[in-house]
Amino acid sequence: MENKNKIMIVEDDSFVMDIYQTRLSQEGYSVIEARDGLEALKKLEKEIPKLILLDIIMPNMDGLEVLKKIKENKVFSSIPVILLTNLSQKEEINLGLGLGADDYLVKSHFTPSEVLEKIKIYLTEKK
Repeated sequence: MENKNKIMIVEDDSFVMDIYQTRLSQEGYSVIEARDGLEALKKLEKEIPKLILLDIIMPNMDGLEVLKKIKENKVFSSIPVILLTNLSQKEEINLGLGLGADDYLVKSHFTPSEVLEKIKIYLTEKK
């Protein structure tokens, strides 16, 4: 079971977290869970994932602030980040992509299987 691709999910909604954690585990990924932005940054100090699924609206530190900090850090800046959020306004999408997100997915527009396909694309590009 070593050599699993690690994926960090940063999501404060337990239901959404459970869906993605289960789906990714079924596909053989190892999941690092973080319930808010501060927890995500702390966990990044210990484990570096191959990809980060990042919600925007969270307590303590929102996803856009986390994204800024990831992209400013030389160790983490090359990790692909997919924003997975309910915010669908063009301004938020442009802001997220402008801050360095690799993709911006609106939760209600993508099934977990479709998100998984996107993850596979980014992980393949990184190899």
